[in-house]
Amino acid sequence: MAAQNNAPLPDGLEIAGYRIVKKIASGGFSIVYLAYDSEGAAVAIKEYLPAALVQRLPGELVPTVAPAHLPAFRIGLKCFFEEGRALARIAHPNVVSVRNFFRAHETVYMVMAYESGNTLQDYIARQRNRNSKVGEAFIRTIFLQVIKGLREVHANKLLHLDLKPANIYLRTDGSPMLLDFGAARQTLNQDMPTLTPMYTPGYAAPELYDKGGGLGPWSDIYSLGAAMFACMVGAPPQPADQRRSADKMAAHFVQLQGQYSDELLKLLEWCLALEPLDRPQSLFALQKVLLATAPAPVVTDAAAPPASGFMARLGSGLRRWLGGTDSGSAPSAGPATRQ
Repeated sequence: MAAQNNAPLPDGLEIAGYRIVKKIASGGFSIVYLAYDSEGAAVAIKEYLPAALVQRLPGELVPTVAPAHLPAFRIGLKCFFEEGRALARIAHPNVVSVRNFFRAHETVYMVMAYESGNTLQDYIARQRNRNSKVGEAFIRTIFLQVIKGLREVHANKLLHLDLKPANIYLRTDGSPMLLDFGAARQTLNQDMPTLTPMYTPGYAAPELYDKGGGLGPWSDIYSLGAAMFACMVGAPPQPADQRRSADKMAAHFVQLQGQYSDELLKLLEWCLALEPLDRPQSLFALQKVLLATAPAPVVTDAAAPPASGFMARLGSGLRRWLGGTDSGSAPSAGPATRQ
């Protein structure tokens, strides 16, 4: 996917009742800005701007779309708008909130409440720098809440399809929320043959590599397992397409024995099964295992659940909230958004 090299909107620009402060994130499909609404509240505004399809030079507001790219751009714009509208109906504390969406400059914008915090990816990196592992109690606590948000997404007939630590945002109070539903916009719409599905190697389920191959809740469940694996190991699992030809994951599961409970490791293997039917078919099964009391002791380091004091060490600031391809700062929870 092309990197975002388009010029951002200028600082101080007034648009649809919001004042742009500055760009805080960019990636292949969008640019995110810190802005203030008419009442002075901070918001994050996400602009649909696929770098592979459009060009915007410094000083311009309206992007230029080549005639050959116009059909794909219009389909992507329509899906961006419609999925944002669907996510805005989801009011859940563990799903990012869309407050508004509007059209301007011949593209579409999502408005989300701004929040301070860091991504789970940031936290994993901090633990690695301290030569510490992410504790089991932390994993259980965070992912139970992530699953609650994801159940609400699935109940609204949506899939995330790009779950990874960079798309799980930890507020300063320790609660997580799901970010960046951009992959779902690309993959769930079969009327978009000219737009390549997005996926992140290591976190993407095997079926995401197959054109039109049986996507469902089990696809997000694979990615949840991959994100838990990344918490334990500090890196994503072997990419699914490579596992199909030479699966090396068994050795990793063996190395993790004794560091985490057998129950959690069995859940991990279950989620990361290559065959969709071999995985949990619903999130309820994962919740049941994660709710069970973990045998003690588990890992040393940060085994305590995230409390405000613990999360305070993560700090706050304008860090990537788009994850992988788009990185920056974070919005707030309530309705929902995506890329």
